[in-house]
Amino acid sequence: MTGGIDLLPTVIGVLVLAAIATAALLAFRVPGRWTPALAVLRGAVQLAVISAILTGIVSQPAWIGVALLVMFGIATGVAVRRTGGGAHMVLVMATSIGAGAVVSIGTVFATGALQPTPRYLLAIGAILIGNSMSIATLAGRRFTASVADRWEEVEGWLALGATPRRSTLDLARRAVREALIPSIDQTKTTGLVVLPGAFVGAIFGGLSPLEAGRFQIVVLAAIMAAGSLTAVLIATWLGPVRTKPVIAA
Repeated sequence: MTGGIDLLPTVIGVLVLAAIATAALLAFRVPGRWTPALAVLRGAVQLAVISAILTGIVSQPAWIGVALLVMFGIATGVAVRRTGGGAHMVLVMATSIGAGAVVSIGTVFATGALQPTPRYLLAIGAILIGNSMSIATLAGRRFTASVADRWEEVEGWLALGATPRRSTLDLARRAVREALIPSIDQTKTTGLVVLPGAFVGAIFGGLSPLEAGRFQIVVLAAIMAAGSLTAVLIATWLGPVRTKPVIAA
């Protein structure tokens, strides 16, 4: 028992679910078959730590700012590793993810869509940083893979006198679109196929379904804005290509 909560059923349920994921991958002989289970274990440890930390700082704006900066730094590092970049990619990912999240958070609070309270700042800030990280990774990887796969086409543009940016512009636009597909699909199917975590969590936290729905649509709109800005900035940064890129593992 911890704080009146019996954790044993939770631990058992999580372990069984991780075992199901591992068994399915083992049966199909998928490479990296232990990765989902390890990800669950790591997530559990991280959530336990962050839950303990947030209990003490959730009402302190300064500490919430520090927490968001740490999340932003980790998100940038993950996106850089996933796209196989060096120092230049750190700048690309940091500015793109940061711009998407900051503009969207600022818009949410400036318009009064949500009240600028520490709890809302932490909730929407973490959600936007996480989603922007995923979209940045998808946009970067998709663009690099497209350029590598269609390098002869890019070289053809360059041979005809096109600028490096123009030679990859169509591929960059497709990469942006494809990076946004998961977020677009989630938004389009919310309430029909998906009940997002923010919505369910708000209801469990005591909000009425109407208020939870209001919070969720603000979050979804903010994700779309942050993701779109992030993906476009990634494509703009990476657009001018002069040599065939190396695809990250």
